Amino acid sequence: MAEAHDRSITILVDADACPVKAEVYRVAERYDLAVKVVANDIIAVPRESRVDLVIVDRGFDAADDWIAERARPGTVVVTADVPLASRCVKAGAAVIAPTGRTFTENSVGAALATRNLMQDLREAGAVTGGPKPFSKRDRSNFLSALDLAVNRLKRDGFSA
Repeated sequence: MAEAHDRSITILVDADACPVKAEVYRVAERYDLAVKVVANDIIAVPRESRVDLVIVDRGFDAADDWIAERARPGTVVVTADVPLASRCVKAGAAVIAPTGRTFTENSVGAALATRNLMQDLREAGAVTGGPKPFSKRDRSNFLSALDLAVNRLKRDGFSA
């Protein structure tokens, strides 16, 4: 039988340039969930027992590797990094971008293909414009998606 810890909900945040950390902390407080904020350098996090700052090496993809190694069912991963999202979805985690976009087994393949195509175009010298500015609507969509993911996990038998 699985240990109780295996059924706990944890939020893993790819903290580099993440614009919704405050929203993650609010939702974690509401549901009394553990949060691991993963970064390559020291950043400010709330001084709460449920929130841990994890500082990884500055190596290429060190934060992504740390998160992907710990992604599992019961984990919510917050990232805009599509390759990381793909790895975490394959591990069974719920994955949400800061815009509120959820990555699923059905959507992550297309997102990865689009990302790779855009990268190839940029490398070939095409001007692709970059992402849209982050908006209040994105923040609201993220909060809704995170709340929905946590409630879905709770219905599936996971707990704080």
